[in-house]
Amino acid sequence: MVILSTLRTLTRLPSSSLRNEASKRLMSDHRVFPMQPSRWQWIKFKDYFHYYVMLGLIPATLAITYANVFIGPSTLSEIPEGYTPKFYEYHRSPVTRFLAKYICKDPQQEYEKYLAYIFMEDEKRKLRKLEKEVKHKMAERNDYQAYYYRPVAAKYHRITREAADYLETIRGE
Repeated sequence: MVILSTLRTLTRLPSSSLRNEASKRLMSDHRVFPMQPSRWQWIKFKDYFHYYVMLGLIPATLAITYANVFIGPSTLSEIPEGYTPKFYEYHRSPVTRFLAKYICKDPQQEYEKYLAYIFMEDEKRKLRKLEKEVKHKMAERNDYQAYYYRPVAAKYHRITREAADYLETIRGE
């Protein structure tokens, strides 16, 4: 009954006002989509930061805490006769010892590599100096670079040697 009484009032309205009421949208209220900068980069940064903290920082902190609490720092002891300690055994902390053993390189080996590099560079320097002196002498004497011997391929030398040996066996000398 209530529905019919409500509909009766609509039938009494003129048709033009009914059309206007039906086409009117009652949704303004100045609610518009706000224009603001994107927060996607900030959210992505927070996600990655949280991920890497969980992946790296927390396990590393737990491992270092375990090493320092349960293993503790190393103490000095007598070195057995005939034993030479490794370079990483001189560090006090177990974490530092681990890093020195598996990540860092042996300082003695690095030093020797550097000395070899210096030696090779010095040899190159000496060769360049000698070449410069040779070119200077060549320019001074109006000389030119040439071979003072006939270059011989080893293949032909072997063939000639084999032929000479064969001839020697034939002659019977």
